[in-house]
Amino acid sequence: MMTYDEAIAWWYGRIDYERRTPNPGDLTLDQIRTLLALLGNPHRRLRIVHVSGSKGKGSTSAMLARALRAAGYRTGLFTSPHLCAVEERIQINGEPISPDELAAVLTEIRDLIPASLQPTFFEIGTALGFLHFVRRRVEIAVIEVGLGGRFDSTNVCEPICSIITSISYDHTKILGDTIARIAFEKAGIIKPGRPVVSGALAPEARAVIEHASATRGCRLVQLGRDLSFTYEPGERQHPRVAIRTRDRTWPAMELGLLGSHQAANAACVVACAE
Repeated sequence: MMTYDEAIAWWYGRIDYERRTPNPGDLTLDQIRTLLALLGNPHRRLRIVHVSGSKGKGSTSAMLARALRAAGYRTGLFTSPHLCAVEERIQINGEPISPDELAAVLTEIRDLIPASLQPTFFEIGTALGFLHFVRRRVEIAVIEVGLGGRFDSTNVCEPICSIITSISYDHTKILGDTIARIAFEKAGIIKPGRPVVSGALAPEARAVIEHASATRGCRLVQLGRDLSFTYEPGERQHPRVAIRTRDRTWPAMELGLLGSHQAANAACVVACAE
């Protein structure tokens, strides 16, 4: 088995599209599907909430994972990038994967990969996360998209719910057709018959997400239509958010993150939890 340092060196030696812009022909799900098949398709044995968006997907994923933990679920959280250590990307109930577990699973992945397959850094990380969550008997996993959505390596999953966060906080500074193209990529995570929660407010983005949900037969819950919130900044205490869904009005709750955009993310989390 590789040592931790050997495993990290091998992993970081893969192509990394977080650091290098991919060419159009590089965007495909073929490699991750092949890699996961070699590992027994662990993603098919997980209950997953899939989170995409151009803004807020990381904090939305973290809030949802915390809510699921509070509800008693053994919860996996897959995010990127990391702040200090790569283990932060793969957590169970708030605890990152251990260095020993990371080295062991990476060794297993390395030994199964044929010479004809050249998975990227993020594809290997995705496989690592899915496999770790299955083996540690996670009851539900919150999976954050890495890049884009439609061709992101996490998009092989069949989620029980998908969340699309804000496409842009200030959509007035982005041309409408650009917003629509971005929304099209993010909406690529929408799967037939699976519910969708959307925090997108730009009209161009909403139209794309509505169309994708309708054509795939998905129930769509939208911020500003089915979902609203009131944000209380608070001067000497944590900000608070009061959230109203179609089913109920929730009492005001404290937010650990500042900004009305985080209140919007919290509203999406509550809608998903419902």
